[in-house]
Amino acid sequence: MARWNTRKAILSHEDLPEEHRLHRSLGWPHLIALGVGAIVGTGILTLTGVGAAKAGPAVILSFLIAGVICAAAALAYAEMATMIPASGSAYTYTYVVLGELLAWFVGWSLILEYSLVVSAVAVGWSGYAAPLLHAWLGFPLAFTQGPELGGIVNLPAVFIIAVVAGLLIYGVRESANVNALLVAVKIVALGVFVAVALPYFDAANFDPFMPFGFPKSGPPGAEVGVMAAAAIIFFAFYGFDAIATAAEETRNPERDLSIGIVGSMIACVLIYIAVAGAAIGALVYTRFANSPEPLALILREIGRPGAATYLAASAVIALPTVILAFFYGQSRIFFVMARDGLLPPALAKVSGRGSPVRITLFTAVIVALLAGVVPLAELAALANAGTLTAFVFVAICMLVMRRRDPDRPRAFRTPWAWPVGGVAIAGCLYLFYSLPQSTQLWFLGAHIFGFALYFFYGARKSHAGRIA
Repeated sequence: MARWNTRKAILSHEDLPEEHRLHRSLGWPHLIALGVGAIVGTGILTLTGVGAAKAGPAVILSFLIAGVICAAAALAYAEMATMIPASGSAYTYTYVVLGELLAWFVGWSLILEYSLVVSAVAVGWSGYAAPLLHAWLGFPLAFTQGPELGGIVNLPAVFIIAVVAGLLIYGVRESANVNALLVAVKIVALGVFVAVALPYFDAANFDPFMPFGFPKSGPPGAEVGVMAAAAIIFFAFYGFDAIATAAEETRNPERDLSIGIVGSMIACVLIYIAVAGAAIGALVYTRFANSPEPLALILREIGRPGAATYLAASAVIALPTVILAFFYGQSRIFFVMARDGLLPPALAKVSGRGSPVRITLFTAVIVALLAGVVPLAELAALANAGTLTAFVFVAICMLVMRRRDPDRPRAFRTPWAWPVGGVAIAGCLYLFYSLPQSTQLWFLGAHIFGFALYFFYGARKSHAGRIA
């Protein structure tokens, strides 16, 4: 426990050892594409149905609440990322501001978040790919679902994780260029959905607007209400935090990080409100609740099967952008924690192209195992718990630094920092409370294991120095 409040000193890019130095190659367009690629994905394409089952037409309100809370957290991220332009995101900010023990807690939460997000999105991708593979190639459905859903293993989910891992190993800039192209495919597909669904808009589908009430209610495992839905579809909004993990690989981090984080959040809030409104207006929510492919189902139900097939094919092509963004973030969190000695340092070595190959392969094995056997809803809920934790601590770090070091240069300053930080902290805590009880218990169990790992390994091996 002697090092529990040790705070990390940030080395400049040039002062890092060559074998632990990431290559600077990204600009703000890459970062916005990375953010939009991460944010617009499984949440809107597959969790719209889950949210509608919990909140009814008021799922639009759930999207809005989750978006406001996420926007507050994004502003805190933008300030911290430009003030501490180092890889590691919330883990690094907490290490610098609050100390090693809390940094481990946040880092472990991020590992939980990113691992589960990559796995969840891979399962969501499989939900769109499996019907196409079965129809076109006769692929056995038993190999497209995990054991809990009656299958054997979700091979399409494992396959797409392997493809994305290979792309990241090849190179970050090349991955970012492919990501930007696929993001464009995804945005066009959502635009087509809105354009096709709007003529079928029926205001009667919004009545009753809030059939399950506002707060979380219902028995454990079957919670409903606007906030219960917001706690799950919060998954649909985060992703901008993956941008913060790219700080060391950004050419001009002081400028580009804030543009990437704030720009991607604004774009995605507008996209989500438009898509959710068109979806519920076109079809009564009970007919697509809990569907693994709700938007494609809506298009089929309104008699537009061609548009449904196009949307499903676009999802198959473009959902890997989400996997890429979060896989990238996960590997960088692992990388920085290993570089700090909290995990085995051998994992923090980079290849001749400046890519952390070892940690990418290690991450791929973990997330592929999860994606192969665990259902989407459970993955998404537990991923949200880790994310909410990280967001709370980033907002706390921003407010602590405003009090501790108010004159420190900040390339981006969060407007109305104290109210915005308060909204981020209180909102995330309320969303955490609104998560399923089983998710909260799994989260507690995961952190008991994480702290055991820290005390038996990380605390003994850590070599991050104190800030003078």
